[in-house]
Amino acid sequence: MNTPQSPIASGFNALTTADDVIQDIDLTGKVAIVTGGYSGIGLVTARALALAGAWVIVPARDQAKAREALRPFPSLIQDKLDLADPASVDAFADRFLQTGQSLHILINNAGVMAPPLVRNAHGEESQFAINHLGHFQLTARLWPALRDADGARVVALSSRGHMRGGVDFDDWNFERREYDRWLAYGQSKTANALFALKLDEVGKPHGVRAFSVHPGAVLTGLLRHMSVAELRAAGAIDDDGEPIRPPANNLNTPEQGAASSVWCATSHQLDGMGGVYCENCNIAEPLPADSKEPRGVRPWAMDPALATRLWKLSEDLTGHTF
Repeated sequence: MNTPQSPIASGFNALTTADDVIQDIDLTGKVAIVTGGYSGIGLVTARALALAGAWVIVPARDQAKAREALRPFPSLIQDKLDLADPASVDAFADRFLQTGQSLHILINNAGVMAPPLVRNAHGEESQFAINHLGHFQLTARLWPALRDADGARVVALSSRGHMRGGVDFDDWNFERREYDRWLAYGQSKTANALFALKLDEVGKPHGVRAFSVHPGAVLTGLLRHMSVAELRAAGAIDDDGEPIRPPANNLNTPEQGAASSVWCATSHQLDGMGGVYCENCNIAEPLPADSKEPRGVRPWAMDPALATRLWKLSEDLTGHTF
């Protein structure tokens, strides 16, 4: 039986922090990988898992930035990974698999948001390539370690941005239509949710469960491609260009933003569950396609047929299968 896309009595809410979620969790002996775990909510996520006893690997594209960010946290293990480069993904996966360790938690946290049109060496639009395809390939390559964990969880960082629309299977790469950076972002975040849905179906017989997560509206480095006007509209800066910090702007702190990822990765409340889109440390409510409410999950991000179609496309594009 599939897990219903319906809220449960989790006891948590939008103000819950990663520390609140992890306080009664013991991850001693567990191994975790958190992509992008050297900044923003990724760093908070990695730190929370490590404090609970997990051995946490943080693969990073920017090695110098990661080294500086991780310096205060010697228990976090730095490695190298560029999700836009399939060869880099393979190299990282090979290094991990050669250790012979099982992988208990994989949090696909890294991503980009609304950049100008950039394509990788394979000609793939950067948001779809990094946010989805890179993580699809990474998860596929790490599949033996996940399967051997005797109970693993994969968390895909989606976003409320999925509400902007589904995956355009006729032109996912913006080759025939004009590039819209926000539409491309929404497509990639819908892809993250559909990936978790299908991965859970594939992984369930092997004890691997998957979840997608909206972390909340959090001020992080993801905002670097936004204009001053967009930052002001988002509540990131005031009229003088000065940063506005939560809770004055009604946005989440990184500690609150990381909470749902940590909850999906570790909570015993989710034992035996998977394949659902979560927010505010709970399973999100499904809402109709035309809903204007800034919450919940839309039909195109929880459709099993679309998830299967995306899975096949991703296998074809990456050349990797499970």
